[in-house]
Amino acid sequence: MNDPVATLADLVRRPSVNPMGRDVSGPEYLEGRVADYLVQRFDACGLPWARQPVSPGRDNVLVRLDATVPGGPTVLWDAHQDTVPADGMSIDPFVPVVRDGRLFGRGACDVKGGMAAMLVALERLRGSAAPRTASVVFAATVNEEFGFSGAKAVTRLWSAPAAGAAPGDAAARELVGGRPAAAIVAEPTELDIVTQHKGAIRWRVKVHGTACHSAFPERGDNAIYPAGRAILAIEALARELLGRHPGHPCGPPTLSLGTIRGGTGVNLVPDLVVLEIDRRVVPGESPREAREEVIRRIAEACAGDAAGPGGRPRIEHDDPFLESPGLPADGGGGWIDRLEAAAGARGTAARRIAARYGTNASVFAAAGVPSLVFGPGAIEQAHTADEWIELAQVERAAEILVASVA
Repeated sequence: MNDPVATLADLVRRPSVNPMGRDVSGPEYLEGRVADYLVQRFDACGLPWARQPVSPGRDNVLVRLDATVPGGPTVLWDAHQDTVPADGMSIDPFVPVVRDGRLFGRGACDVKGGMAAMLVALERLRGSAAPRTASVVFAATVNEEFGFSGAKAVTRLWSAPAAGAAPGDAAARELVGGRPAAAIVAEPTELDIVTQHKGAIRWRVKVHGTACHSAFPERGDNAIYPAGRAILAIEALARELLGRHPGHPCGPPTLSLGTIRGGTGVNLVPDLVVLEIDRRVVPGESPREAREEVIRRIAEACAGDAAGPGGRPRIEHDDPFLESPGLPADGGGGWIDRLEAAAGARGTAARRIAARYGTNASVFAAAGVPSLVFGPGAIEQAHTADEWIELAQVERAAEILVASVA
């Protein structure tokens, strides 16, 4: 069972698409198929596991492998189950194909290749007679691509008092057994070690108007016009942010408008426009303060707009659906040294690098667990139309993970 190619193929052929906030359904959505596969696999190899419900149809799966050396620390290995949608892919997203040393399919790079490496490493560690200097808790988390809710649920297992635990947490809490000493989060780093990365805050902006027939537009209040002014303010601030924090290893803070939804037909004056905003913060920036700056800029740009229908505010900002600080530098403690040494012994120079993206590592770090990011694959192949991963890197990642514990 510890063949990384077969394991990765098994994961890819089980769709686990994140709906990304959309009201969609179908056999490819949510993580249930991957969760079921993991449970069956852990049963087959005799590892104790627990399912932690996060939301309907979305369960974290956790498993534990104890150290054989008394007093060894516990390290958390995390890999998310979900993938981005498969819309517009140029390959069959859920039929894994191996060609020229690469495996193609949705999630192969982000991050089922990293998950395969961790699963294989666990099974090799369990079957080896070599001493294990640390216990490993592996967490297959849900909803990383859109909201980090799976990772946040894991942090409840050591952060919240037992009396306030969410229903369904008891078995997972017992299995984890307290706060880990460190966390290694699987993402495509090309076997380098990400020691710091950006955080993010994301939210929806609702711009209200009054609908009417487009033959008499003066009788209504077109929501698209103030939304357009808000969009121009967002664009101006996005350009300004690129000049802040010059030379930061993670790159500058950024602001992006990701989606616009408004109107139901060309012959109706629209009464609602919804914008989705992504503000990336560098380590040390406050996500809340970053959001407030965007809100102020929009308010200034739309200061001349009257109140919406019924006296409600013309522009409303929903609470964030994702809020995560950046990962502070060198937060992985001695586990960075362990991974570097294990990689170097296998001819891989694992560099310490910074990243512009965000991961579950910032969630674990904020909950008091020193964290780093490591895994096979290149971020340039993540989310692409022909997503793929170098299989040699998956095998090498498994070897390095084993050596970091053995």
